[in-house]
Amino acid sequence: MTLTIERIPTLGDNYTYLVICDKTREAAIIDAPEAAPVIQRVEACGARVTQILSTHHHPDHSAANAELAERYAVPVIAHVSDAERVPGFSQGVDEGDILKVGEHQARVLFIPSHTMGHVAYVFDDAEAVFSGDMLFAAGCGRLFEGDAQMMYTALCEKLAALPDSMRVYCGHEYTESNLVFAVSVEPDNAAMQAKLQRVRDLRASAAADWHDATPAEMTIPSTIGEERETNPFMRATDAEALGVLRSAKDVF
Repeated sequence: MTLTIERIPTLGDNYTYLVICDKTREAAIIDAPEAAPVIQRVEACGARVTQILSTHHHPDHSAANAELAERYAVPVIAHVSDAERVPGFSQGVDEGDILKVGEHQARVLFIPSHTMGHVAYVFDDAEAVFSGDMLFAAGCGRLFEGDAQMMYTALCEKLAALPDSMRVYCGHEYTESNLVFAVSVEPDNAAMQAKLQRVRDLRASAAADWHDATPAEMTIPSTIGEERETNPFMRATDAEALGVLRSAKDVF
């Protein structure tokens, strides 16, 4: 039983995902701000969309929900608290709820702080977590609605509890800039320095138009194990330290 994960470049640096059960060809669209590139990929893959998932309400992750939901006649799923904020919302989920994509299951992690209704979708058997703007490769989202304690719980307790081999599919191609900050925080961290060089090599020939990006130019997915080594936010010792780091990143 395998799960295909299509990475779709959207907007200027966003990742939208098309998650397909290989056996049934049923699929979920995750975090879609634009419809056209998603529709193109769905048609190219021959997938049958059964649901649209949002990690949080921000337009750069949800603006295309209603158009896609109408096109495929499927529900839009997000945290229950975001019924009035997620475009096209039709079904609410919360911590521990289970969704099915074909023969695969995804469980919901409630991880507020970037927004108060932020969730992640964890496909345990496929070893993939869709973390939106909560956990980035070598970084995390801004504290727009929550506080540092919420972020610490989300990053350093809930997400950090996932296996090292769990692949992290986040919401943006921010890896290089995140690693530049990470190295400034931990200049003696050899793992950070090595990953920054790998990412710079990968991004050196990146397409000028993000919509034309190829898999060879994408730095996502990372893994939870990599994040333990190279993400200063996930390495924070407590909520206070995490808050200090986040404030420093905001002005970096």
